[in-house]
Amino acid sequence: MFELAIISLTTFIVTVGPVDVAVVFAVLTRNQPATQRRAMALRGTLLAAVILLIFALFGEASLEVLGITLPALYTGGGILLLLIGIDMVFARSSGGVSATAPETREAAGRTDLAVFPLATPLLAGPGAISAAILLMSKANGDWLAQGVVLAALLLVMLLTLICLLLATHLQRFLGVTGSHVLTRIMGVLLCALAMQFIFDGLAESGLLN
Repeated sequence: MFELAIISLTTFIVTVGPVDVAVVFAVLTRNQPATQRRAMALRGTLLAAVILLIFALFGEASLEVLGITLPALYTGGGILLLLIGIDMVFARSSGGVSATAPETREAAGRTDLAVFPLATPLLAGPGAISAAILLMSKANGDWLAQGVVLAALLLVMLLTLICLLLATHLQRFLGVTGSHVLTRIMGVLLCALAMQFIFDGLAESGLLN
């Protein structure tokens, strides 16, 4: 159970990216008053948490309706997370854990960024959604294990809110270089976790027997 907690925390921290999102948020809201930034941070984080909780609780059941097996979920989700991890290692912007360039340009003209791009795709993006479904499926119907995964998700969202509230200070402290270094470290961890999901999927599929 402790191992699941560590894996869940690490995976959600990497795929949600509290610090990275905070730096982007600071740039996008640099001309807005502090009260408005705080309100957007709170609403965006709450909405992202709701989105991720919905996918965590009902994502696997939805995939079963579509006839998608757990080995396919592990393998496909692992490949997606691996691609995102590779982009993070090379500090490339992708739609997996960040907004794309066109999305960022569109967001620059908005006054309220809580729903887009903060809640989605910055926080509740494809990487975080895939991680939520994969980790809950790992719990395999064990209520205690599922509770650990959900608790890890909520803890990371709380950490995200704190980072967003301190976004300006984080941006000033880390700078571009510091942010990229942190992203690369997290990317290596995500690649390793992704490969484990792929190995588990292939093992359970029976293809290697």
